[in-house]
Amino acid sequence: MAGRDLFGATEADPPVLVCADLQCEYLAEGRRHLIADGDVVMALCRQLIALWRDNLWPVVHLKRIAQAAWFNPASNLTNWLPDFKPTPGELAFEHPLPSAYSSARFAEYMANMRSMRCVLLGFSLDETILSTVVDGFHRSHRYQVIGDAVACRQACAGDAALYKLVVTKVIGNFAGVLDSAELIGAGGRLAV
Repeated sequence: MAGRDLFGATEADPPVLVCADLQCEYLAEGRRHLIADGDVVMALCRQLIALWRDNLWPVVHLKRIAQAAWFNPASNLTNWLPDFKPTPGELAFEHPLPSAYSSARFAEYMANMRSMRCVLLGFSLDETILSTVVDGFHRSHRYQVIGDAVACRQACAGDAALYKLVVTKVIGNFAGVLDSAELIGAGGRLAV
């Protein structure tokens, strides 16, 4: 039983992949929350989710369902992006506020999991990902954000890459931040 905690988890157990807000809204031209580098980020997200699914590792999906005027839950824009729909056996949580913990089901799920590590990717780095990581930190939950598999909208007229760098540095105070190459070692194995 060496290396296991009371709940049977080990550091060798694969982390839970948390796919944040991979919804049509973020790639729709002309929308306020358009992600400029969405295609690049989606390619990395696609690779990572395929790795998790191929190895039958746990995958959790987050979906923003805010009632704000810019995020109409009745429109098709809140739908999952085609390659990122939850498959049978994968959990999905809808959250009304930026933090995934605004979903009572997600908060309860995370509270009942022990010694779990979460790898976070997807959209809304400056909203959902930031607020979820901060909320998780205050609950002693462990997150790693994949820096090249996350994106945020351009919130100002300035440099979007610089804005992402600043937000990522803030997140680094509450979670690990690494690139997909650091996460996946040789032969498609997890390096962390």
